[in-house]
Amino acid sequence: MSTAPANGRTPAGAGRSRVLSTVPAQRRALDASVLVARDPTADVYLDGSALSRYLPQAPEAQAWSAWVAEHEPAVVVSQVSVLEARVTAGFLGVEASLVVLDVLTRLPRMRLSDQVLRRAVLLPTDLGPFAALHVGAALAHVDVRSIATYEATTARAAAAAGLDVVSPGRPGGWWC
Repeated sequence: MSTAPANGRTPAGAGRSRVLSTVPAQRRALDASVLVARDPTADVYLDGSALSRYLPQAPEAQAWSAWVAEHEPAVVVSQVSVLEARVTAGFLGVEASLVVLDVLTRLPRMRLSDQVLRRAVLLPTDLGPFAALHVGAALAHVDVRSIATYEATTARAAAAAGLDVVSPGRPGGWWC
């Protein structure tokens, strides 16, 4: 049986929670550095053509293998690099796809941030969108000073933007 009055209203004070008059404890402010997204530390950005050189059947694969044996801890890739390498490997079959997936478990990835896009759109218009994103990513990364590529247009744009171009197995300035 209900104890509510016939008019359906609750008596004053009934069912209400008490309001505490104390002020909640002040929350500790987060250190601003915690809120800043950070890319992995790296010296060299790998585009998709460089990432594809991990495949044993790729041109320059032997020179690439010798170079990464020494430099792999200092490289970084982006999702665009990953996409290009996975597509290339997909054309070559299951074994190639497994090689790329194995490599990707070791390599750190950077974000494609607004800064990457800002730099990419300021590059020459004759670049394709992936090449512009690669060069923009290398330029936007705080630590990166070099880009590894085997694409001539990417190499030209990167060199013009002040990045060193790394292409093991090819002579310096091959893109000119």
